[in-house]
Amino acid sequence: MAVRAPNRPCLAGEFSAPLGYADVDGAAGRLGSVLLALGVRSGDRVAVQVDKSLDAVLLYLACLRIGAAIVPLNTAYTPAELEYFLADSQPSLFVVRPEFLEAASSLAGAAGDPRVETLGAKGDGTLAARYDTQTAMADIADVGPTGLAALLYTSGTTGRSKGAMITRGNLVANAQALKEAWSITADDVLVHVLPLFHVHGLFLSLNPIFAAGASARIHARFDPPETIRSLSTASVFMGVPTHYTRLLASRELDPQTVGHVRLFVSGSAPLLAETHREFEARTGKAILERYGMTETLVNTSNPYSGTRKPGSVGLPLPGVELRISAAVRSDDGLDVGMIEIRGANVCAGYWRAPEKTAADRTEDGYFRTGDLGYIDADGYVHISGRAKDLVITGGYNVYPKEIEMELDGLAGVGESAIFGVPHPDFGEAVTAAVTLKPVAAIEERALIELLRGRLAAYKVPKRILIVDELPRNTMGKVQKNLLRETYRNLYIG
Repeated sequence: MAVRAPNRPCLAGEFSAPLGYADVDGAAGRLGSVLLALGVRSGDRVAVQVDKSLDAVLLYLACLRIGAAIVPLNTAYTPAELEYFLADSQPSLFVVRPEFLEAASSLAGAAGDPRVETLGAKGDGTLAARYDTQTAMADIADVGPTGLAALLYTSGTTGRSKGAMITRGNLVANAQALKEAWSITADDVLVHVLPLFHVHGLFLSLNPIFAAGASARIHARFDPPETIRSLSTASVFMGVPTHYTRLLASRELDPQTVGHVRLFVSGSAPLLAETHREFEARTGKAILERYGMTETLVNTSNPYSGTRKPGSVGLPLPGVELRISAAVRSDDGLDVGMIEIRGANVCAGYWRAPEKTAADRTEDGYFRTGDLGYIDADGYVHISGRAKDLVITGGYNVYPKEIEMELDGLAGVGESAIFGVPHPDFGEAVTAAVTLKPVAAIEERALIELLRGRLAAYKVPKRILIVDELPRNTMGKVQKNLLRETYRNLYIG
C-alpha cells in the first residue's frame, strides 16, 4: 500500500500529525533501524509496557519489520508481575514509560539484563530520541509464516500465565479472513479505543485495517463523548461489551451521531442479548458479535450480511474448523460440549512449555479452547461458559450461561455471574452475583422465587448476592475465579 497509494491515510493519533501509508512505512523503517542499532535481532523478543499512542503502533510494526517478536504487557502490571514475564520471555529489549525507567532497570537485572529504553505517549523518551537520528532500513526480515510475531500472555486465572506464540502466518490468515468477513475496504475509518497490550486491540482491530488499506484513529483511552464525536465521521468501531453499555448511558448516542458507522463489532467478553437489542433500538445499528481468544485470534463471527443472532457468536470464519467434543445432551435438547478449533489462526503453542502445548491439542490437531458451547440448527455457535466455570452440583452439570440469561432478563437486574463454591451436601452450590439497575429495589429472595418457575430446581442458585459491580479484567471479562475465592466459605463453617 505504501507503493500503490502512498498518500492514503493510515494512522492518526491525538498527539501526532496524521500519517499516510508511505509515512508509516518510513517511520516503521526508521524505528526498525533503531532496534537493530540497539542489538535486537530477528527471533529476539521485545517486551513493551507503554501508554497507548501512535508511536506504540509503529513499534509493533517495526518489530515485524526486523523479524522480532513483540511481548505487549498490560500497563497495570506491577513490578512483581513484570518480573515473571521478563524472566519467562527473556527479551533483548524492554521498552517502558519514561517515568518507569529506574524501576524497569532494576527488574531487567534479574531477567537476563535486557537493554531498557523508554517511549512516551507524546513522542518523548529515549527510543523516540534515537528515532530522529536514523534512516529507514531498506530490507524487511524474511522469516516466513512460521516466524514468531508475538508472545501474548494469557490471563492466568489458574496458575501462571502462559505465553501464546503467535506466528506471522497466524496474523496474516486472520487479517485476511476478517477483512473479507466484515467487508473492510480502503474507504473505511476505524475508531480505535482498545488497549494495545491485547490481541483485540493490537491485532484483530488493526491488521484487517492495514490489509485493506483503510485508516485508523488511535484514541489513547475510551471516553464516551469523545468516541461518539469521532464516530460521526467514521465507519467502523470495535469494542468490548462495557464500551457499548457506556455508550448507551450517554445522551449523545442516537441514530444521527452514529449514522455514518456501518459496522459495530463486539468481542473479548460475552455481550448481553439485552445490550444487543437496546443498542439496535437506540441507534438502528445491530452489533456484530464474534468469538476469539488469545491463542486462536478470531474463530467465529456473526455475518456482516445476514442474521446476527443476539446471544450467539456466529459462524466459523473461512479456514476455521470448529467442533463440539464430548457433547452431553442438556435438558433443552442441546448438545453442549468442549469447543475445539483447528486452522491457520491457531497459535504455534506455549512458549517453552511443550507439555502445556501438548495438553491443549488433540491427536488430530484441534486446539482445546476450554470453552463450552453448542451449535444450533442454523450452524451458529453459542458459548455456554468456560469448562472451569462449569458447576457440578449433586451430580448434575450446570452451565452458567443458561442461568445468567434468565437472571439478566429479570426486571431490575443489570448483569449477573454464576459460579460454584464448596457445599457440604451438594459438593458445589450454584451461586450468583448480580448488579441491579439504577433505582431497582428487588431482594435476593424475590429473585430466587422468580427463577424457580423458569429453571429446574438444581439450577436455581442457593444464594444470589447483590453487589455494586462484578470483578473484571482489563478487557471486561468477569473474573469468576475472584468470585469463587471471595465466597468460598459461604456455605461452610
